[in-house]
Amino acid sequence: MMEPHALDFPKIDAVLRADGTGEVTIDGTSHPLQADDELAALREALNLISGTAVRLGRPVKVTTRDGEGQSLVVVSPDGTFTEVPAPDAAGVGPHGPRPEPGWPHAESARPHPSRTSFLPQEQAEEPATQGWRGILTRAGFRMPPGAAERAERADVRAVSQHWPGPRTIAVVNGKGGASKTPSTILLAAVFAREGGAGVLAWDNNQTRGTLGWRTEQGPHEATVLDLLPQVEPLLGIAAQSADLARFVHHQTRDRFDVLRSKPMALAHEQRVEPNDVDVIHAVAAKYYRLILMDSGNDESDPMWLRMIDRTDQLVVATTTRDDHAEAGALLLEALAERDEHSASLAEQAVAIVSQADPRATADQVRRIADGYRQLAREVVTIPHDPAMVGGPLRYGSLRPATQRAWLAAAAGVARGL
Repeated sequence: MMEPHALDFPKIDAVLRADGTGEVTIDGTSHPLQADDELAALREALNLISGTAVRLGRPVKVTTRDGEGQSLVVVSPDGTFTEVPAPDAAGVGPHGPRPEPGWPHAESARPHPSRTSFLPQEQAEEPATQGWRGILTRAGFRMPPGAAERAERADVRAVSQHWPGPRTIAVVNGKGGASKTPSTILLAAVFAREGGAGVLAWDNNQTRGTLGWRTEQGPHEATVLDLLPQVEPLLGIAAQSADLARFVHHQTRDRFDVLRSKPMALAHEQRVEPNDVDVIHAVAAKYYRLILMDSGNDESDPMWLRMIDRTDQLVVATTTRDDHAEAGALLLEALAERDEHSASLAEQAVAIVSQADPRATADQVRRIADGYRQLAREVVTIPHDPAMVGGPLRYGSLRPATQRAWLAAAAGVARGL
């Protein structure tokens, strides 16, 4: 005898959280869950739901909600469950549009179809680790990841790539306080943590650059001014990568290096010329696969312009302040008129809109982001996070939602490399 089908009645919703709390709602009656951990909470939830199925003598449908979104599962009286797959879009199957009846498949038109390789073409997908699916996986049920987890994995793959030859990323905005330095640090952290070593954050600033203030200091106080006299030996054939450790400051947790400017000195005391930018970049490109350049506010400075000449991917950092957003937009428009290379950078730019002000509303953030979608290739918004306000920045100190946003921002940058 076949098992009866699950019906839409009763309406059952379930929420589980990683701390062991949750809630099962059956036809409007709430049953709070309070367990030692998420697996114990899952067992409590299944007991409640399967008890309902036993009383009805048939399976029941359950809508689960978590950070991954919403899913539908069917729980049987014996406590077993199955996930209900999301319906395909009309006429679209798992491998693309379905052929219309009566029309031949494209393959049938080939007189000699190519041979299919015996070697596996796809890797098996790892089971879910997040949300309901992750909890069920840890309980012993192999569940596929949801859409949000798959998107996160795709972003991780994007930032984990190694490109042939070094790549340079410039973070720009003509206004101070527009979140250029935090953007440089946290993009570098994502690329280094996910893709491995070989990432440099360089403070390309004539006037009191603060990249060094917001990152970890190594066992010395070296800056770009100490590096410049040593360029020739560092570019020589006898130089070794460890020699550079005397001039850069390694970030022990976030795994990238920092080349500092000297913010205590006046601008005229640490003047860096365009040729200096060229030779420093040559050293950086010899030892690093990714170079992220934090920039100053003077777009007419030859040092700033030479940075643009060396850039492969442009990032415009802004907050929700109107003057920051306008300065970034004007910069893109000016680069579009400068030369062919600069115009291409402007067209393919990534805009990162940070909610530096906790009082900024969702509408304010959306308004700035929507404005940049007309100017940039991709736009990513970063939520407010107290860990980003003042002091040294550590990726691991950020809230999970902020970390996810920076991963998305870095993936957007990576897609332009």
